Amino acid sequence: MALVGRFAPPLALMALIFALSAQPDLSSGLGTWDLVLRKLAHMTEYGLLWFLWLRALGRPARPLAAAAIAIAYAASDEWHQTFVEGRHGTPVDVLIDATGVLIASALWRRRLRASRAPSP
Repeated sequence: MALVGRFAPPLALMALIFALSAQPDLSSGLGTWDLVLRKLAHMTEYGLLWFLWLRALGRPARPLAAAAIAIAYAASDEWHQTFVEGRHGTPVDVLIDATGVLIASALWRRRLRASRAPSP
């Protein structure tokens, strides 16, 4: 895969995250469900960002480097939100995003182990 092709997906997702974070209000009006669904979406998007960076960094897989990039971006995104009217950044949200990275990493490791297991 060409260098640009490998790096385009994680950079595109980062641009989308930045654009959404620049919106003053993304509330759906669903109350508690809005909060829960938003946090699940954050975990999913940062898990996906981790995976895209893992893929972009190539072989051998570099899960810690991909995690560092995704979590650093989560922190910078929260900082970015402190400049957006109607938004605020919190360390708790960085932890939620990091949880998405951790879950994605655990699923990847599990799949890797399963693919290496001898067949019966």
